[in-house]
Amino acid sequence: MKYVKDKTGRLNMRPHFEPIELDRGCEQIIGAFLKQKYGEIRLPIPTDALDVLIEQDAQDLDKYADLSAEGEDVEGVTEFIPGQKPRVKISARLSENPRLENRLRTTLAHEWGHVKFHAPLWLADTATPDLFGRRPEATSIKCRRDNIFGASEYDWMEWQAGYVCGAVLMPHTRVKAIAKEHLEALRQPGPLEVNSQPASDLIERVVKAFRVSADAARVRMIKLKILSEVGRGLGLPEPGA
Repeated sequence: MKYVKDKTGRLNMRPHFEPIELDRGCEQIIGAFLKQKYGEIRLPIPTDALDVLIEQDAQDLDKYADLSAEGEDVEGVTEFIPGQKPRVKISARLSENPRLENRLRTTLAHEWGHVKFHAPLWLADTATPDLFGRRPEATSIKCRRDNIFGASEYDWMEWQAGYVCGAVLMPHTRVKAIAKEHLEALRQPGPLEVNSQPASDLIERVVKAFRVSADAARVRMIKLKILSEVGRGLGLPEPGA
């Protein structure tokens, strides 16, 4: 990890992670957490465990928030507050509808990414008053459905939280093991073309293994270069973080 200029203006400097750093870091954190809580690494990670992850580093988690005023597509909000732990709000429609549990799980994992990786940075950056003795007011990161795991690279906070979301719910070593078994059975090398039947079959296996949506599984395996959008064997450009 290294620090670079934050072109979005949120912070003076921001962290740049290589994807493998986020994968390894998240798997280590989640593995230790699950062993402490359950005595074993339990996958798919239980939904209530995602609640506890957030509550460990946030001052409040509201899973039944009315976020309608933020926009119809806003499903999670993390509020950074000077001198305090962050507050997290999850749209009530996700918690109240059992059919939306996968969306609830991805949203919780995404917001944990903000809480764990971004709140400490924001607190440190705003700890010192400016030349006029002023401190920033609270600021909120509003997480829209389309950005939960598929944000553009420019919005680095959302990109990192989206990558963390995938890394938490679908640990890279476990996903790669499933993909390796799948490819060996097919007797062909990867990556698989994302719209092919073998890719669809692999996506279904990952969906069942980790209780995630097909979209989340697809995006995760594209980022891990197990699936390819540009043709089998050509790979994908390394995403920025």
